[in-house]
Amino acid sequence: MVKVYCYSKCTTCKKSLKWLDDNKIEYKLIDIKEDHPDEKTLRQLHKKSGLPLKKFFNTSGQLYREKELSKKLPNMSEDEMFKLLASDGMLVKRPLLITDDNVLTGFKEEDWRKVL
Repeated sequence: MVKVYCYSKCTTCKKSLKWLDDNKIEYKLIDIKEDHPDEKTLRQLHKKSGLPLKKFFNTSGQLYREKELSKKLPNMSEDEMFKLLASDGMLVKRPLLITDDNVLTGFKEEDWRKVL
């Protein structure tokens, strides 16, 4: 079963869910604000994704800007970054798509089509 972490007010999440529905792909929707991934889960997802850890941050989010993370992340250890990501779902890039074999951050239709 495909899992998708989303935030209900995010237009990109809405677009990705519409794409899943239009393509008749079943998924489990998880509210990233209310039920965000914990540190252990984030570590597993990061490893499975093969992506740089920075790709898991919602760099366009209000909280990211408020915390001035663009200045702080380069000096943080991986452990510190995982703890920070696990502290608030609004820091995590969304939608976060999880399949048995892949993890994708954000919605790029071409990438989702390849994975699904």
